[in-house]
Formats: sequence, structure tokens, C-alpha cells
Amino acid sequence: MLTRLLEIDTLIREYGYVAIVVVTFLEGETIVLLAGAAAHFGYLELPWIIATALAGSIAGDQLWYFLGRRWGPRIISLRRWQEKAERVYHHLRRHQDCLILSFRFYYGLRSITPFAIGSAHVSRLRFFILNFIGAVLWSITFTFAGYFLGGATDYLIEDFKRYGLYAFCGLVLVGIAILLKTRIRRRSRTALLSRRPAPRIVDIEP
Repeated sequence: MLTRLLEIDTLIREYGYVAIVVVTFLEGETIVLLAGAAAHFGYLELPWIIATALAGSIAGDQLWYFLGRRWGPRIISLRRWQEKAERVYHHLRRHQDCLILSFRFYYGLRSITPFAIGSAHVSRLRFFILNFIGAVLWSITFTFAGYFLGGATDYLIEDFKRYGLYAFCGLVLVGIAILLKTRIRRRSRTALLSRRPAPRIVDIEP
């Protein structure tokens, strides 16, 4: 058992930052929280967590934006994202800048929002600048939230140095469970949304 834990320790130290980039490219709140907790346990460094989360997040969102700008109407018309796209368009009409700055903090809208923003032809420069600022705030917020979450275990574990890795592995399992539960819920909602008519694609400038 101890050998397995030592292997996990090595994997976290060697591939933790790579995992952050890959996962934040797709979505990422859970991995950033866990990385922040890992920093508290001494396996990763806070500045590098923030930097890699920022890089992965921006890269993913910019890709979604350009895909939406090029093929948005065609893909959204497949009706997978009907309800979410309509919510994004509604917010774009009312608070465009605020939405771009804060969409990462909206549960369930992280993936569809940059895609829908691209399909609405929001200015490339405006999206990039606001997206960058939002990504910085998001990376710092979730990294430190995870760090303090890891710190909370100090009050629950008597021999922290001995059982710290066990605690972190427990947090990882909880994170995986949350991700699986979220995926199952999204698939159920997608199945329901596929029966509705496609949304109207909007064009919002600049």
C-alpha cells in the first residue's frame, strides 16, 4: 500500500501540471481545486498551477470561440445545446462584457459559452481581452480555494505528515465522483433537449 502511495506521489509531481493543462483545456474547475489542495500538501507549486490552468483555459476557450465563429449555426442546429445557447444569447444581448468576463463561474455554461459567443460574431479582440482577464481571475480563485480546502484537512487529521497523501487521494476520489455525476446529468439533459426545435442563431456586434 505504501509503495502505491509513493507511486501516486511521483505521478502527481511529474505529471500534475500536464494534467492541469489538458483538463482545463476542456473544462477544469475540479482539477484546479485538486491542484490547489496538492499545493498545500507540498506536491505542486501555486504559481505553476495558476500558470498552467490559465494556459489550458485560454487555449480551450479560444478554440471553442473560433469553432463557433466558423461552424456555430450548423453545430448548434444539431440541437444538443439548444437551451444553453439560448441562455447565452440572452445574456449577450444584455451584458456582453460581463458574460465574457464571468462565464467560467457559471455552472454548466463553460463549454457552450465561448462557442455561442463565436457564433454570434462578437469581436475577436474584445473576446480575447475579456477572456484573458476572466481566465486570470478564475485560475487564481479556484487555485487558492483548493489550497485552503487542503488546509482544512489540518483540523481533521492528527498526524498530517503521515496521512496527508491519504487525505489528498480521498479528495481526488471525491472530485472524480463529482465529475461522473455531472457527466451523467448532462447526458440526461442532452437526451431531453434533442427533442426540442433548434434555437435561432443571433449575430451580435461588435
